[in-house]
Amino acid sequence: MSVAIIAGRGALPAALAQAAPMRPFVAALDGFPPEGLVPDLTFRIERLYPFFAALHEAGITAVCFAGAVQRPRLDPALFDPITAGIVPRLMASLAQGDDATLREVIALFEEDGFSVIGASDLAPALVPQAAFYAGEVQPRDRQDAARAALIAEALGRVDVGQGCVVQQGLCLATETLAGTDAMLAGVAALPAGLRPEAPRGRGLLYKAPKPLQDRRIDLPALGPVTVARVAQAGLGGIVWEAGGVICLDLPAMQAAARDAGLFLWARQPGEPS
Repeated sequence: MSVAIIAGRGALPAALAQAAPMRPFVAALDGFPPEGLVPDLTFRIERLYPFFAALHEAGITAVCFAGAVQRPRLDPALFDPITAGIVPRLMASLAQGDDATLREVIALFEEDGFSVIGASDLAPALVPQAAFYAGEVQPRDRQDAARAALIAEALGRVDVGQGCVVQQGLCLATETLAGTDAMLAGVAALPAGLRPEAPRGRGLLYKAPKPLQDRRIDLPALGPVTVARVAQAGLGGIVWEAGGVICLDLPAMQAAARDAGLFLWARQPGEPS
């Protein structure tokens, strides 16, 4: 199997390339360059089928999506005739939300003969399984994690986001289009009067995939920067769904968490509080 990473912005494409057994082919969406990685090919949505042909010519049989992208502006003058024919499909999926759009993208690649694999298939070490990775989790943290898991599941079912912040049973913030860093910045800026007293539980960031999403694409991701943002927000730690979240440089996350006095917990779904 010859794999191509379909890359967007951020550190994930480079982390995947480094963790893979062999250096994958890298194709980046125009306007969304990955960090620390030079693409072998840059492509545009308007010329999707010429891009597929280039992948076939390079001997690619499987693709793995990694990195952040926003909906690109499409230039009608750039469409090739075959790609132009699927515009109604793309527009219909865009109108239904991110999950529907991603499912349609997967379908297009599969229809052209590519296998679509997930980050956990290409680099399983980046998707940690259930364990405590730093710090100590208290009973209040377990209760907050169970509450946060319910909130994140509800958000995911309506295709809103993949995370939330909970402190002593109160939802301080939910993740939306602006992303995790913006959510944590909002928590850090909350007036003290809107937050519970920290000694009874400092609260936590919780991340999990959406319940109905295809886990081969758009898994939530955490990294050392997330740990720093959680500390700045005055929270006690990070909890994520075991086997469902990518951790960029887990050893660095653990070191940062220990330095900040935070806990890191990959929680088994459905674990009691």
